[in-house]
Amino acid sequence: MTTRTTLYTPAVLAAATGLAAWPWDDVLPFVGQARSRTCGSTITLGLALDAAGGVSGIGVRAHACAIGQASANAFASGAIGQTRAAIADARAALGEWLAGKGELDALLGDWPGLEVIAPARTLSSRHGAIVLAWDAALEALPA
Repeated sequence: MTTRTTLYTPAVLAAATGLAAWPWDDVLPFVGQARSRTCGSTITLGLALDAAGGVSGIGVRAHACAIGQASANAFASGAIGQTRAAIADARAALGEWLAGKGELDALLGDWPGLEVIAPARTLSSRHGAIVLAWDAALEALPA
């Protein structure tokens, strides 16, 4: 008998719909977009920064699967106050976790809600969608 991973759980679907809390706003000055090569999902982020370089505003435009949307919601939920360096560190840690070399628990303090996408770790076809928001933010924010 084959064991199947349940991917689109009620928690994932609820997190995906949570993106409604982060509506697109054309006045946000920093805009970045990322596209998954494996599934074609895209996330576009609009961001604003405070004087210390932390994210102070966010808007999300998502054309992604529920996993990509749930992950983007986790990003948006934790982005306020995060600097580009912190976002880059989190993106690296997320990549390590997806590669089976790290623990998701290390990210949950700053990025609440990421635990709902944990079942997608075993599905490499979803990895690109999971990191979209971090990649879009890194494209948007000045180095």
